[in-house]
Amino acid sequence: MSLANCLELSVVGIDGEVVAQGTWPWTAKVLELFQAAHSAKPGYHCKLLHGGHALDATRELRSTELTSGGSVTVVWTKAARSFYPFSKAFAAVKSSGSVVTWGQQDAGGDSSSVAEQLKEDVVHVVGNAGAMAAVKLDGSVVMWGAKDSGGALKVRERSRLGDALQHGVVQVIAAGRAFAAVKDDGSVLTWGDTDSGGDSSSVAAQLQDSVVHVVGNVRAFAAIRANGSVVTWGEEDSGGDSSSVAEQLQSGVYQLA
Repeated sequence: MSLANCLELSVVGIDGEVVAQGTWPWTAKVLELFQAAHSAKPGYHCKLLHGGHALDATRELRSTELTSGGSVTVVWTKAARSFYPFSKAFAAVKSSGSVVTWGQQDAGGDSSSVAEQLKEDVVHVVGNAGAMAAVKLDGSVVMWGAKDSGGALKVRERSRLGDALQHGVVQVIAAGRAFAAVKDDGSVLTWGDTDSGGDSSSVAAQLQDSVVHVVGNVRAFAAIRANGSVVTWGEEDSGGDSSSVAEQLQSGVYQLA
């Protein structure tokens, strides 16, 4: 492969630490840079930035403004909680990228229906009370377990989400019986039990971009946007309704617990 057709790049943390270096063909996808970053810090999710803009994992390197000898900045996001405390199953991610599951079958302990998809390239798995979801290196999501907990998409969810969970996902977060996926463009997708935060339609406009962090509890989710504001959805009494403190959550928030 001619070096003239390649791009030499460094992936650098915001602290200046070089996470990865290498040479990639111009025709390679940005996804390969994400893979290099994930390999350096397994179990964590990240965004890659260049010139202050997030890189799209689906684009080819030649379609970006990257230049040979340059660098991209990796911003790590905290590893998502990998299990729900009342789950009745386990999933183990191996160094090969394969997944092994056991425990209550209809709570995610039986992953035989998606076994082929879990043989390799899995970087992270999260579980809730009745299901599990895995993020793969290509940005796709694999789910299994009880359908009403997000183990499979319901008809209405398939219509709403289409193939959006097949690419660009950088993190999946669990609530009691629902999941939320953060994509590389800062948007958020949800599915699972409506009352647990699986339905985010009431705040959809605020979840279309600029989301940097999401957390879930037993029946609700909360997200931090790039401007430091907070968006909540799910059961009102579990924090899904933050209207009583809305004014205080419009800016300056950097952590959710």
